[in-house]
Amino acid sequence: MKPSILVSFLLLSSILSHTFAAEKYAAIYNFGDSLVDAGNLCVNGIPAYLATARWPYGMTFFGYPTGRCSDGRLVIDYIAQAFGLPLLPPSKAKNATFERGANFAITGATALDIGFFEARGLGKTIWNSGSLHTQLQWFEEMKPSVCSSPQECKEFFGKCLFIVGEFGGNDYNSPLFAGRDMMEAHTMIPHVIESISSAIEKLIEQGAVDLVVPGVLPIGCFPVYLTLFRAKEDGYGPQSGCLRKFNTLSWVHNSMLQRAIHRLRDKYPAARIVYADYYTPVVQFMLQPEKYGFHKQLPKACCGAGGQGIYNFNLTYKCGDPGSVACEDPAKHWSWDGIHLTEAAYGFIAKGWLNGPFADPPIMRSQRR
Repeated sequence: MKPSILVSFLLLSSILSHTFAAEKYAAIYNFGDSLVDAGNLCVNGIPAYLATARWPYGMTFFGYPTGRCSDGRLVIDYIAQAFGLPLLPPSKAKNATFERGANFAITGATALDIGFFEARGLGKTIWNSGSLHTQLQWFEEMKPSVCSSPQECKEFFGKCLFIVGEFGGNDYNSPLFAGRDMMEAHTMIPHVIESISSAIEKLIEQGAVDLVVPGVLPIGCFPVYLTLFRAKEDGYGPQSGCLRKFNTLSWVHNSMLQRAIHRLRDKYPAARIVYADYYTPVVQFMLQPEKYGFHKQLPKACCGAGGQGIYNFNLTYKCGDPGSVACEDPAKHWSWDGIHLTEAAYGFIAKGWLNGPFADPPIMRSQRR
């Protein structure tokens, strides 16, 4: 190729790349649990039990609690902003409009419906009814407010971005926090993956073309698990310090989810299904915290038990409870309350989902418009 032609080709490629990245989705519709909940539990007032809707939640960005389980924005907030869209309103919010998006996520959500857990004697460990397929029903109820016929809906949703998850974390917490054997959590993985796959297919049938499907976090790196599930020395990763068997559970889930996504891509070649990775960035936060501006220390919760315990986590003094204390600079921590991440951590993850390397393919690259 001649130099002049090569330069022209590279310039055209640069212009096209910028154009594609700048174009917007008409709306974003998000489903999930506390990692992406924008306040669905709080639309009718703050429940007395909900510490995550009290100060210092929201301290960094909003200046007040919003129902988000962080000090500020979540991954979904960064993604909405990247496409020039407003922060998605909770789907249960009164007098809200949803033409530019809605957030159906709710804290405590599971991939599986309550009957699955009740049949296994775990019904008491699930404390809200906002499972994935319940959220899909909420989506169905919302549809008449944004489109008026099946064809109009199909055309509109084909211009939108759908984010399905993360789902699975609360499903596995159910047996783990009930003191059941780890193997019981592993036996649930195929059921969880099937539920997620079914939801993706339902959305594609509704007209969804662009979908992002996140995996689960490396739960063995989080203060809540490190505090509640102490292990012998060989139970921790030699470099990360994370609980091996808990991270193995997450890894198996993510591997099976990625295989399911590959099958769905083959079945629906017109759809673009992105696998979004929560696991790798959090492990990197553990291994190379200073690379991301975080303190090099044990994964202590920024907001927690006032310095009690090596991970600053105590169920009696959870963030938002009387007696809990927040660190001065959440941006120096990746763990916000021992269970969820800080705004700073979510920002790094969102960037990795949008542009790589924490998504397959990156959301910006997968966009066709």
